[in-house]
Amino acid sequence: MTRTPVSFSDLRTAAYCPRKCYYQRRLPDEDREPPPEVESVRALATRYDDLLESPPGALAEEPIAVPAARYRDRLGATRERLADAGQWERLCTPADRAVFATGRHCHGVVHKVLAEPLEPTLISSGRPPENGVWEPQSVHAVAAAKALAWEHQETVDRAWVEYPAYGVIRSFELTTRRTAQYRSALRAVRELDGPPARTANRSKCESCEFAAECGVKMRTLRSLLGVE
Repeated sequence: MTRTPVSFSDLRTAAYCPRKCYYQRRLPDEDREPPPEVESVRALATRYDDLLESPPGALAEEPIAVPAARYRDRLGATRERLADAGQWERLCTPADRAVFATGRHCHGVVHKVLAEPLEPTLISSGRPPENGVWEPQSVHAVAAAKALAWEHQETVDRAWVEYPAYGVIRSFELTTRRTAQYRSALRAVRELDGPPARTANRSKCESCEFAAECGVKMRTLRSLLGVE
């Protein structure tokens, strides 16, 4: 039986919290579109060289998440590191942008498609972790790599995640561990015939828009201090 491909966004959300994915999938399509501020941050990833040449005042008006001077230093260091590795031009002038790719098991928009070798880039509007990339973004990027590999009938060994609001760009190999995380998220989405168990990591619930519907009980500061 042929199964409908799962969206990249569902895989990313399921990797973070399967129960959140369950509630998110019940929303109308128009309510699942990213807000305008996300697109404005993603647009930074098309203008890196221009941003490095911008005067401090103009740079401060951009949707960056750190002070202009620190941003320029960080992005400049990123350019130097990637230029030395022969990757900067590939990322600034990709073979294609905003490509809808459909693989055997998943589909969605690949923000940048790099060529020779074929590699996907995910552009995140959020902050990077101290090292590497967040697991939900790893799952998303692996899904993009799988979809491109299926369409092009070509092996994809690496994926990229850009954090343009912070001037950070990172890559990772499609290791067995990362592929297993992707398959776990895919399985979780396909098994969503009802709300799964609540996550044990309550810190994930603090900013979740579905916390009330989910029924999770958030502890107050007073209760954490033992004064309630």
